Amino acid sequence: MSTANDALENARLTYEQHLQTCRQCHADAALCAVAKHLLRLYNLARRDRLRATGQHTPTA
Repeated sequence: MSTANDALENARLTYEQHLQTCRQCHADAALCAVAKHLLRLYNLARRDRLRATGQHTPTA
């Protein structure tokens, strides 16, 4: 389970660091392509952790 937590934390930190340092993300109101990709990776890691802990993701 720590692997899923580590992946989630790594994805979150990478995404947040990108948002803080990316000139395009700061200049535009929209996220750049890299930020969108990193956000997808974060969401996938979050879903993996939820599955690993036996929790279910909410369905919309």
